[in-house]
Amino acid sequence: MSAFLNTLADLKRRYDELDYQMGDPAVLADHSRLIELGRERAELEEVVAEYNNLAEITRQLEESTELAKDTDPELAAMAEDDVRRLKALEQSATRLLKTMLVPKDPNDEKNVIVEIRAGTGGDEAALFAADLYRMYTRYSERMKWKVEVISSTETDGGGFREIIFEVSGKGAYSYLRYESGVHRVQRVPATESQGRIHTSTASVAVLPEAEEVDVKINDNELRIDVYRSTGHGGQSVNTTDSAVRITHMPTGIVVTCQDEKSQLKNKLKAMTVLRSRLYEIEQDRLSTERGDARRSQIGSGERSEKIRTYNFPQDRVTDHRIKLNASNLPGFMEGDIDQFIHELRAADEAERLRDAGLDESPTAA
Repeated sequence: MSAFLNTLADLKRRYDELDYQMGDPAVLADHSRLIELGRERAELEEVVAEYNNLAEITRQLEESTELAKDTDPELAAMAEDDVRRLKALEQSATRLLKTMLVPKDPNDEKNVIVEIRAGTGGDEAALFAADLYRMYTRYSERMKWKVEVISSTETDGGGFREIIFEVSGKGAYSYLRYESGVHRVQRVPATESQGRIHTSTASVAVLPEAEEVDVKINDNELRIDVYRSTGHGGQSVNTTDSAVRITHMPTGIVVTCQDEKSQLKNKLKAMTVLRSRLYEIEQDRLSTERGDARRSQIGSGERSEKIRTYNFPQDRVTDHRIKLNASNLPGFMEGDIDQFIHELRAADEAERLRDAGLDESPTAA
């Protein structure tokens, strides 16, 4: 029996055991114990129901396979039709069960903090950073997510040296996590008079938004400075000490925020970013201790890793991790990135299945 079916059989046995325990008078008399067992049973219920469905499909498939050997041609032909239909159902049920068994990232349903920074390429890199921000904004609109800028540093040409923003919505991290890394653009800048192609980069970091319960920060570990805002920002710029810079002294992490006119709002936003950065550090540490430190390059989040190239002269975007190429770059930059997100999620799921030893196809149930 495959590891996949072994896992399912173990879950079924545990489900039946829970069913039995919940009928025990001693458990029925212990309200807290009953709730605990009921919660565990509820978590297994959907998987066990689908496993039972797979077992029934496999039973029918075995019967039809035998009938297909019958000497009656008409009966054998009908049975062969059933075999083809049942094999398709078996494959579909198996895929669904494997998806259910893939270890879930506890951060998948969290909102995210996205940080985009211009890299090599000067003003062109800053413009590219702005293009990426627009791309993620458009994609978020398609997904019915909310985008709110936390902090930004603009350039005179309309680009961003840095922009940090929050994306709020169901499953935001599970979709956007694969965007972390270095993005490279190849195109002719508007200021290039001789038509030469320039290569520029921008780095993207996608952090799960941490709640206060996820990260405990002692006030005595923080140095908070307030100062007058600079650059773009409206009438309050340079008139009030609304900008906030928070330094987390144990790690040296510095977060600044000056986009809001209110000092309090800037402080709250800066603390949101700080918590998320500290949470990411802690998650990486725990992964290393468990010995499962991001072996896969899919969504590894390495900020130095070149993950994607946007080639405008050839109208081609390439994701280097999954060797995926696509055209219609203008549409891609308008947020039509669903194909890439889908393929990256599928590749990550396959990787996690392999890590869990669940990538075998069942032969029986």
